[in-house]
Amino acid sequence: MPAYARYLLKRFGQFTLVVFIGVNITFLISHATPIDPVEQTVAAATAFGGTSPEAVEEMRRSLRSLYGLEGGLLQQYIGFWGRVVVGDFGPSLSAFPTLVSTLIARAAPWTVGLLLVSTLLSWVIGNLLGGLAGYYRHNRALKLVGLLAMAVHPIPYYIVALVLLILFGYVWPVLPISGGSGMNVEQGFSLDFALSVLRHSILPALSLVLIGIGSWFLGMRSLVSNVVTDDYVTYAELAGVPRRRILVAYVMRNAITPQITGLAMSIGAIFNGAIITEQVFGYPGIGTLLVEAVHKGDYSLVLGVATISIVTVATAVLVIDLLHPLIDPRVQAAEGGH
Repeated sequence: MPAYARYLLKRFGQFTLVVFIGVNITFLISHATPIDPVEQTVAAATAFGGTSPEAVEEMRRSLRSLYGLEGGLLQQYIGFWGRVVVGDFGPSLSAFPTLVSTLIARAAPWTVGLLLVSTLLSWVIGNLLGGLAGYYRHNRALKLVGLLAMAVHPIPYYIVALVLLILFGYVWPVLPISGGSGMNVEQGFSLDFALSVLRHSILPALSLVLIGIGSWFLGMRSLVSNVVTDDYVTYAELAGVPRRRILVAYVMRNAITPQITGLAMSIGAIFNGAIITEQVFGYPGIGTLLVEAVHKGDYSLVLGVATISIVTVATAVLVIDLLHPLIDPRVQAAEGGH
């Protein structure tokens, strides 16, 4: 079997195991919570009285069937996986009768659009500047960028977000500080809506990019500083190879491998950042949806968001892992050697 085929099967097996374990943990945690979503819904519906015991019991049976809570734990577990396979998490408790899948489909584009683009943008800019700073070690402008990166990197994300919010929302109010688009702009495929979304995403995206650039910059500069001392780089310089080609083809290509692995790990943390980012800026994405579901005890929505997040992140990491050996053949050779 070719080395890449073995590598692909190994990574796909890891993907399947991660998804299986993650979804199982989500199921167990949700069923270990002391909150009973059915009883909570029944209590809310009968708070004002006027409901017969027979109607209450019928409501209870219907809700348990609707949310897959009939029978014992094993029966609920089998039913849960049946729903996961087809992507059916039933209706939301807090937004009944809207389906959980519909709510997630509405919120997901906001989170993916903001956080994925911000993560990739900070990765590209940080690695590019870090590579230049590691190779052109005596450039004053790049030294200044390094100082700024070291100064910003340790600052907690929410501090940067709050500073930007105060600066551009109150001191110099030129950018919107909450929401995903203007309230008076109709959502759809139009230039007005696209521009409104872009303006509302500038502050949350900028806060993520500023923090992310520092981390990637410092890592790449350190990696490049080690690579430029290798014999093949010295030989290429003595042979008169253009410095731009040495930087791109010899130095950065060999230094980028750990950063690609880091990108996969940072994509795995995208939904962690979603909660903080969207709460600070009132952004209408998955993070906001999850927090609201937890506050309202929306059992099915929490399960749906957690499960979709696990599958989405694992898939993104799998894609990066499959592209990794195509970028760096040494990875494929290493897998083949094992």
